[in-house]
Amino acid sequence: MSSKEIAKYFDATECRQIRDDLVFALSIVSEPKIAIDCGCGAGADIAYLAENGFTVHGFDVLQESISRCESRFSGLDTVFLSQSSFIDFEYPPASLVVADASLFFCPSADFKAVWSKIYQCLLPGGVFCGSFLGKEDTMAIPGDNPSVFWQEVAVFDEYEVMALFNNFEVLHFNTHKSTGKTFQGVEHHWHVFQVVARKP
Repeated sequence: MSSKEIAKYFDATECRQIRDDLVFALSIVSEPKIAIDCGCGAGADIAYLAENGFTVHGFDVLQESISRCESRFSGLDTVFLSQSSFIDFEYPPASLVVADASLFFCPSADFKAVWSKIYQCLLPGGVFCGSFLGKEDTMAIPGDNPSVFWQEVAVFDEYEVMALFNNFEVLHFNTHKSTGKTFQGVEHHWHVFQVVARKP
């Protein structure tokens, strides 16, 4: 996406409704209340987590995201922000990892190492709340595709997603499919796996 499109996307998502999965995840997370928001965007989830007493470590590869969040959360000593990729971020010990529509953009070559870091950083009883891009999603289709705004996306089928959670207790698993328009007004078919799981 161009810088103008990125700004438009963040404007559209800054105050978006918090997803039910994250509300559920917060209801089962135990102390300490420490969360990592992977690909924090305009900070909608950070705001919700901070309002619920969490210390939040948010990161995003885009400087526009970090600049917005720094302005939005200035003065909050419970929010820590860094411009970083999935592979380079130093994951602190956490009771909750949020990766909502962000792991889509982790390069496939890095995914195994990133997933290992996410698992290792979760404390015993820690919760993962996130989503994975399905193969039927418009964004997963190669070629001249207006829905593709990132160099590479990580795509999974249901079996591959479930295999990631062999060492977790899966508390919620949903396959979401719908068709509509993106914030750019482009026709899009969504195919997303949504997961909430707890580390033993």
